[in-house]
Amino acid sequence: MTVEKFKTATLRLTPQRLAILEFLHGNASHPSADDIFCAVKKRFPTMSLATVYNTLEALRSVDGIRELKIDSSRRRYDPNTMRHHHLICHSCGTIVDIHAVYQLDVPPELSKKFDVVGNQVEFFGICRPCEDRKAGIIG
Repeated sequence: MTVEKFKTATLRLTPQRLAILEFLHGNASHPSADDIFCAVKKRFPTMSLATVYNTLEALRSVDGIRELKIDSSRRRYDPNTMRHHHLICHSCGTIVDIHAVYQLDVPPELSKKFDVVGNQVEFFGICRPCEDRKAGIIG
């Protein structure tokens, strides 16, 4: 999300929010609120975790960020709001963006009850570094 969109949405642009926006800009690691807090707290030691959550909620409310609920232990956030899919490592939790189109058909008995406007596909597996660690390969 750009600073201009944040301002256009009439959200106050505090130094802490600006730091959070800077951290998220181009960040493809799908960080959690705790990840963001730890990174930004280095610049703003008195900042609270509540500030991060409030900022993430403000961003989510204006479609400036996507909240991912694919990690049962914590919510992750994706600043890339363009439609895309994810590949998730079961072992370490790494999430990788997939920019491809998948044509999936909803069963006819359900498509009569819904107007489908999009989809999000999640692939699960084990990433190569985790496979290598499991096999005892150090790299």
